[in-house]
Amino acid sequence: MTSGEERYQEFAPPAALRPFVRVIWTYAAPDPSPTVQRIAPDGCPELVFDLGAPYAEQGEDGAFHLQPPALFAGQMTCPLAMKPTGPIELVSVRFEPDGARDFLGRPLVEATDRRLDMVERLIGFDPPPGDPTGQAEAFVAWLTRQKQHGDWTIDPIVRPEIDEAAAERPAPPRSSGAQRALQRRFADRVGVSPRLLRSIFRFRRVFDHAAQPDGEAQSWLEAGLEAGYFDQPQMARDFRRFLGCTATEWAREQHALARAIASQTYKPSSPHAA
Repeated sequence: MTSGEERYQEFAPPAALRPFVRVIWTYAAPDPSPTVQRIAPDGCPELVFDLGAPYAEQGEDGAFHLQPPALFAGQMTCPLAMKPTGPIELVSVRFEPDGARDFLGRPLVEATDRRLDMVERLIGFDPPPGDPTGQAEAFVAWLTRQKQHGDWTIDPIVRPEIDEAAAERPAPPRSSGAQRALQRRFADRVGVSPRLLRSIFRFRRVFDHAAQPDGEAQSWLEAGLEAGYFDQPQMARDFRRFLGCTATEWAREQHALARAIASQTYKPSSPHAA
């Protein structure tokens, strides 16, 4: 990577981790823009390790506070605003929506809209600087050891519901009691309700359609209609809800990590094997 050049790269997990981990990604920016980045919910919790300067996250008081160099980011229901404080280099594990419960060892709802300090848990983790492949391999080895010492499972009721939502298929009819039971399972294994997860998936599909693999750009309205929105006002409400701004404002203001995640992670692609 040359001086000042951004780098974003994704790696597919090995088969043993695939039920739990969606992708491992790395990002570096030696000279990042000091602008505030808006990160939208994507339906997946993450484990993030900083090799460079940590990001500063905007709190409820409006002030920016440094994030820990190793953190677990639970499900998000609102936008995350953060800004770099120096040269960036990080490696991150994006779990499946329901894939982190046994790694975390506590109900995922306890991590919703929170970034949990993982510094102590990642003591001794030392991915090689400047080597995306080596960083991904280091996380694979570390996670494999974590899985071997734990009892990681997938809930056979929650996972099919997530798959149906991702495939844009309607939820099957359920009694009120069955629906409440499913919501309790989702609170434990996912951290958000089935209905909210579907809303987040629909919002993320806007970015899929806005950046087609053939390079043909679409208007936000066209992308929103293809993602499943009825009209522009409905999509605009979700932009306010999940990003805190309009689609036009986001496209004009966002650079660096926020744009890399939106344009790369959510369009159809095949990550490299780690």
